Amino acid sequence: MGRGAPDAAPECVPARPPRLVGRRAELESIIQALTGAAATVLIEGEAGVGKSRLLREALHTHAVQARGPLVAMCLPFKEALTLQPVVDAVRQARTGPAGIEFTALAGALRPLFPEWAHQLPPDPGPLGDAGAARHRLFRALGELLEGLGIEILVIEDLHWADDATLGFLLFLAAEHTRRVSLVLTYRPEEVPAGSALRSLAARSTTGAGHVRVRLAPLSVSHSAELVSSMLDDEHVSDAFARLLHRRTEGLPLALEESVRLLGDRRDLVRSHGEWVRRALEEISVPPTIRDAVLERFARQPPDVRQVVRAAAVLTEPAEESLIAHISALPARRAVAAAAAALRSGTLIEQAPGRLGFRHILAARAVHDDIPLHTRRALHLRAAQALEQTKPAPLARLAHHFREAGARNRWSHYAERAGDLALASGDYQNAVAMMQMLLAEGELPTEGVVRWCQKFPVFACTGYLGGTDLIRTLRSLIDDAALDVVERGRIRLQLGRMLVLTGQYGAGAAELQCGISELADRPLEAVGAMSALARTVAPWLSVAEQRRWLDRVTELARTVLPQEYRLTMLVERVTAMLGMGDPAGWKAARQIPATISSTRDAVDLTRADLNIGDEAILWGHYGEARQRLTASHRSAVERGFLRMRDLAATTLIHLDWHTGAWEGLAERAAAVAADAGDEPLIQLDASLVTGHVTAAAGDLDAAADRLTHVLVDSRARGLFSMSLEAAAALARVRLAQGHLDEALRVTEEGWHAVLRKGVWLAAADIAPIRVQVLVAAGQQADAVELVSAFARGARGCTAPLLKASLATCRAHMIDAPRKPARAAAAWAAAATAWEALPRPYEGLLAREAQARCLAAAGEGDGALALLVATRDGLCELGARHDAERLVGALNSAGPKSGSRNGRRGPLGYGDQLSPRELEVVRLMLAGLTNPEIARTLARSPKTIAVQLKSAMRKHGVASRTALAVSVMQAGIEPAVPAEETS
Repeated sequence: MGRGAPDAAPECVPARPPRLVGRRAELESIIQALTGAAATVLIEGEAGVGKSRLLREALHTHAVQARGPLVAMCLPFKEALTLQPVVDAVRQARTGPAGIEFTALAGALRPLFPEWAHQLPPDPGPLGDAGAARHRLFRALGELLEGLGIEILVIEDLHWADDATLGFLLFLAAEHTRRVSLVLTYRPEEVPAGSALRSLAARSTTGAGHVRVRLAPLSVSHSAELVSSMLDDEHVSDAFARLLHRRTEGLPLALEESVRLLGDRRDLVRSHGEWVRRALEEISVPPTIRDAVLERFARQPPDVRQVVRAAAVLTEPAEESLIAHISALPARRAVAAAAAALRSGTLIEQAPGRLGFRHILAARAVHDDIPLHTRRALHLRAAQALEQTKPAPLARLAHHFREAGARNRWSHYAERAGDLALASGDYQNAVAMMQMLLAEGELPTEGVVRWCQKFPVFACTGYLGGTDLIRTLRSLIDDAALDVVERGRIRLQLGRMLVLTGQYGAGAAELQCGISELADRPLEAVGAMSALARTVAPWLSVAEQRRWLDRVTELARTVLPQEYRLTMLVERVTAMLGMGDPAGWKAARQIPATISSTRDAVDLTRADLNIGDEAILWGHYGEARQRLTASHRSAVERGFLRMRDLAATTLIHLDWHTGAWEGLAERAAAVAADAGDEPLIQLDASLVTGHVTAAAGDLDAAADRLTHVLVDSRARGLFSMSLEAAAALARVRLAQGHLDEALRVTEEGWHAVLRKGVWLAAADIAPIRVQVLVAAGQQADAVELVSAFARGARGCTAPLLKASLATCRAHMIDAPRKPARAAAAWAAAATAWEALPRPYEGLLAREAQARCLAAAGEGDGALALLVATRDGLCELGARHDAERLVGALNSAGPKSGSRNGRRGPLGYGDQLSPRELEVVRLMLAGLTNPEIARTLARSPKTIAVQLKSAMRKHGVASRTALAVSVMQAGIEPAVPAEETS
């Protein structure tokens, strides 16, 4: 381009749309991914960097077009309708589902596509589990996409997507028989913390067919090429390119808007057949895209500005007739203005007959610059026009009426949008919509109560106690306009929500108040009474729980409708077992084994989950595993996601008790990661990890983790969990030599047992409390505790209580003065633990028994028992305890049976123990560690420990060196079993 001034009157520059510049490699990778097997393509970058333009280039290729891409767009509206981007895109692509063969599952789509209801299967009915309802909806929508022949689903601006849309994409990405490729664009800097989009991006970064494109601004040379493509491919000088790059930072959208603006200003002109420009120092490049858009907008004629404002209010591409209507211009002037807006490039035709902005940044810049009064009037015209659309676009209507300041109409459509979300099973979006209405809707009293009663409480998982939702309900309760009954109804919802989110103490308090306020309406309050009957809050005594249970039982017998009786039976069984009432097991046998409805499926899955959980507290570990496994299987099959995760976590906790420790910490971490912020699962997984960490010997880390669980579970009113955490923490503190801390922790736990009166929950805390009292010389307090425990446990048939009480009594016997009697007591305790089975507690009891036998002069028996106990602890994975026994065996020396008269590791001197010798001989026979483990019925971890011990004794560091050393010592390989048969 020349530098001289033009010799003739300049003309306005007719800038052309720019070519795609600097993105060839990215374009080729996207096309390659979309023309192969099902793939996930992520395109990320800041606003204006060219994500949509790159995507359009890929979609316009013949190979990609042949795959039938469906393009959806997310909008920055607060009012999000369930799966709105996908639903809107399907509606635009297809007027109906004719010709598609649906399964019964597709009936779940009726709320989303009411205009198709006569062509869809019947509504499958509500589900009592939020995860199950959402999963069913996702499967139905996936079936619809498959029926439509959609092979590529494109969603733009995913950072604005509703949670249901993100969940649906995760569902599609995880399908084993996946057929749909995903193309997703988003701005990383606008993705909220904790968004499912982060999980989706993390899952889609590796593997064949997965492409992640990160777009950066253009270089100076590429900026010059883009500008040149807009100006008939004329050369752009380096100085001008650097100026534009410096002012626009290489953002393609900013470059394009700047060039168009400079042309509108006639800062770029063509004279005497060539492009020329003014001196660089005379050119002012706008500092932001917004400034460029608004300056170009201001240069348009009034009619064009009015049409562009109407398009900006709609945000998304719209029919020209709708834009003209909103503009309020006469028809001919509106048509002419739209044509002028297209010629100037202010608007573009994004689809046949649908006009919009090149980029949403431009639409928002124009929208936000409209004077408030005018903007509200335009939104009102948009809302009134959209009210004539069938089916009604509820979220858009709510948005436009809200922006218009029409609060009543906004509340009306927001409520309808919430109802649709509920009907679709999108409970999370329904809760968000309801919270917005309650907080901002200025609803009349009857509307507030109606909305509170609509809350899908079972959807409120996670730490919702820290969100606006619970704070909003609390503020509504203080509203003086509510009468007693209305306040009671709201309070019950709040209480249920608090209980479900793990805040049992606060939730129980609200439930009690709500029941009092609904004293004349017991049927409305029966669910709250049932919740109190089975509450785990430590301050509600078992006697109070029993009174609530009796009221529920009477109401269930007299006035409760038949369809709710199974639910109440499950509640009653759970409450009885939680109180330690043996009659609960008889009542559990009344629960039917078969189902006749979806409601029954929820109740029976929950019954197995609850009874399995209580069976752990009783020590019925076989029944616990059977129940929990059945619950988990049912939850997986039916999509009850929360119950699935709770069952999985409880099974892991059961594995801790029963000694199935292989990979336990990793399994707990995996379940916790999948469960998100669900507090009960996170705490349970953390408790198991604390147990494993302590057994491995990392006492400081274990103490930190167990302290967190103890503090959080106490704050939430989780009675049994807080006692188990306190017992584990006290054991760690005692091992660290912090007796005072162990006393303090167990004192708080024991007093909680006395207040509550549920002796079943004392099984973990009682033995360690007695142990620390005896260690502190407080024998009288220990005697009083054991007596109280024995009285309280009388009549309860729980095997766990028998083992716990036996351990307490063994701690009470003065071992130095009565070692034989103490050994017998520890043997009885060990036998009780082993019968459950709870091997870790049994082995610790055997260790105590062995020490008492040694004190009684039975050295050989003590040594044999210590060796067996040490081997058991090794096999279990209790490294810290096994190492403690190594010291005990070493100190026993030759008097206790050392084979060669020397003290050495594990009491066998430098010789291999019999179990180590078995392992070494199989190693010499060529078996791997897993093969040796299967042959000897031990865990691979135990085999590794025994081989390491053998290497240490022979002074070598590898299996090969060990093989050489032991063969030189005359040890021969084992003969495989099949050779000796």
